[in-house]
Order: sequence, then structure tokens, then C-alpha cells
Amino acid sequence: MVSSEQTQELTALVVEDDKSVSQLIRLYLAQAGYKVLAAEDGLQGLKLALDEAPDIVLLDLNLPGMDGIEVCRNVRKESEVPIIMVTARVEEEDRLTGLDLGADDYVSKPFSPRELVARVNAVLRRTSKAVEKREQYGNEVIAGDVVIDLERRSATVLGSEIELTPTEFRLLAYFIEGQGRTVSREQIIDNVFGYDFSGYDRTVDTHVSNLRKKLEVANPDKQHLKTMYGVGYRFDA
Repeated sequence: MVSSEQTQELTALVVEDDKSVSQLIRLYLAQAGYKVLAAEDGLQGLKLALDEAPDIVLLDLNLPGMDGIEVCRNVRKESEVPIIMVTARVEEEDRLTGLDLGADDYVSKPFSPRELVARVNAVLRRTSKAVEKREQYGNEVIAGDVVIDLERRSATVLGSEIELTPTEFRLLAYFIEGQGRTVSREQIIDNVFGYDFSGYDRTVDTHVSNLRKKLEVANPDKQHLKTMYGVGYRFDA
């Protein structure tokens, strides 16, 4: 768990054009010990995200100047800062688009401010664990013919790089970490998508299916991802 002492060293950027919502988020984050920056439009939010190097970004989708999708896309070109989408757009397509662009979690309005802070803490815990794994095991992890680079967030199969979305890469890294072990959708949601992810099992299945297809195209002779019906999924190197 992220302690109050730790959060006092962390900065959160809130990009939200609704002043009342922004004020509420900032209040609860400040009470939790975070230093808080704020922007009311997408262009200002992008500038602060790149110039101030916050530890986490809470990003609305419907923003003046530049919408949240474009902000996320541009931030991801320069930074791996954790991003939580906070938006009233609850369609699954919006959720998948945000996650595929590299958002780490997706919170739908209306929301509980306390839950939002909990999800901020959870995303930061998850990303800090990823850094610890890089420091412990190095950047390159090998699982049979699949090799992932944790720093570059890239993957190769039989020596050829495959193009993965940020969510697909996190999925693959999680599967490789527990290779040979069956993991449930709930475990995937908790470890890849974040605390109490409010998506659907279908969202998980879609990402896993896309990842499986890319692996099989790269090596048609090997089925790395297996569906364990009624249980979950298993990665075999």
C-alpha cells in the first residue's frame, strides 16, 4: 500500500475542465498527501505532463483544445507516466481505445473520490513493482522464443519484433511472469488493468485474443496462450 509518507513525495496532475470535479479530485488527493497540479484544457495538460514530470496523471477525455485521447497519445510518445482516464464516456470502445493508447486505468463518472484515490495508489503500486522487477531481473526477459524488453516495452518472437499496444505488452509481461500457471480474468484485471477495474470480462478476452493472434502470426507452430475453459488463461513458453 502507498503510505501517506510516500505520497507526500509524489505529484499528481489533474487534467479536467469541469472546475467542480477538478476541485473535488484535487481536495481528496491533497488530503491523501499528494502534491497536486491542475490543468483545464488538453494543451495545458500535455505541457504540464511533459514539463513537470508528475508521478501520475488523471485525465478527462472531453477536454477543450485537445481531447484526452490525443493528450494520452502525445504523452506516451515521450513518457511512461501512469495515466488514469476519468470520464463520463463509458462506451467499451472508448475504454479499449484509452487502454490501448497506454492508459493504466479507466474510471467512469460519477465516481467515489475515495475509490479514485485508492485506484491512484493501486496504479502507482503496480508501476513501482514493474520498476523493481527491471532492477531485479534486468530489462530482458526470455520465455522460449519470446523475448520482452521491460525498459523499451518491446517484444520479439523468433527474433522478429511484434507490434503490441501498451495493454498487450503489460498482458504479455504478466503472462510470462507466471508462465505455466493458469490465471483467472480477475487476476488479470487486478494485475494488468488495475484496482476494481469496472470493465467487462469481454474486455479482457478481447485483449487476450488480440495478443494471441499476434503471437501466432509471428510463430504459427507454437500456441503460447491457451484458454483454460471456465478458469482463465495460461502462457506456455
